[in-house]
Amino acid sequence: MISGFFLIIYMGPIALILVMSVQIKCFQEIITIGYRVYHSYDLPWFRTLSWYFLICVNYFFYGETVADYFGALVQREEPLQFLARYHRFISFALYLAGFCMFVLSLVKKHYRLQFYMFAWTHVTLLIVVTQSHLVIQNLFEGMIWFIVPISIVICNDIMAYLFGFFFGRTPLIKLSPKKTWEGFIGGFFATVVFGFILAYLLSQFQCFVCPVGFNSESNSFTVECEPSDIFVMQEYTLPTVLQNTLTWKTVNLYPFAIHSIFLSSFGSLIGPFGGFFASGFKRAFKIKDFANTIPGHGGIMDRFDCQYLMATFTHVYIASFGFYLFSTNSSHSPLQITSA
Repeated sequence: MISGFFLIIYMGPIALILVMSVQIKCFQEIITIGYRVYHSYDLPWFRTLSWYFLICVNYFFYGETVADYFGALVQREEPLQFLARYHRFISFALYLAGFCMFVLSLVKKHYRLQFYMFAWTHVTLLIVVTQSHLVIQNLFEGMIWFIVPISIVICNDIMAYLFGFFFGRTPLIKLSPKKTWEGFIGGFFATVVFGFILAYLLSQFQCFVCPVGFNSESNSFTVECEPSDIFVMQEYTLPTVLQNTLTWKTVNLYPFAIHSIFLSSFGSLIGPFGGFFASGFKRAFKIKDFANTIPGHGGIMDRFDCQYLMATFTHVYIASFGFYLFSTNSSHSPLQITSA
């Protein structure tokens, strides 16, 4: 899995294809649980409609992404211009077709159960598809917004396990009996240090900090830009207490390394609740794992239960604190993001 993660980093922006693959697998695992629970009722069209709605929602989100980030390509191709102009209408029409098919599939004596499954599908779409779309949005803002949050969650998971294994004595939460306060606290401090170091290292490379653009002449992704101020080394004056302790008056840091502390804090303190939520879900249906895709680890959803929550926070963090500050040097890239 670690090798696979490095492969994703090496692939760069093309990693969004793998993000979609993970999304589809997570959706399949959750929908399969619902089907196993209610398969004995032989509900018509349940799985067909579930996958149809997945296609509709992905068409909407990926269509929005193409319009936003591949404007030059869209303007060059007449069929794409039509699809872009009426994209939301087409998306709504596709959803309405599925909605009507669901109504027509209703069977007497099973109405309530069918509406349960209709809600099951839509909640799954909200949890999996919407949040995976935010992962892609983060990716387009620069690989660093993709790599650092994911690495933070991975580090916290590993360090919380290690601290819990060696020092764990006090149970943390009943949903996960093996989780301990010692692991939770130790994982927090270790993750903050790891996130700070990783952010400092990656901030030095343009290929990680530049937003992803699209070169319409070569039909390829570009990552060329003048780095934002948060990726430029700056001098900070230390508080008086630290000056007396360290005998330093100033320190040179990348601002993003400081922001990584907030990302790490969320990933360590709030991120695990995504895992607790998944544990409660599995206990409700008396299953150990979402699937057995990865030997010894369960399904893909078992590995990404915290990642989706972290991706959503990262997206909100970028939007809320005005990090859309990049301006590309490439004359071919349609992506020109400025501060709101």
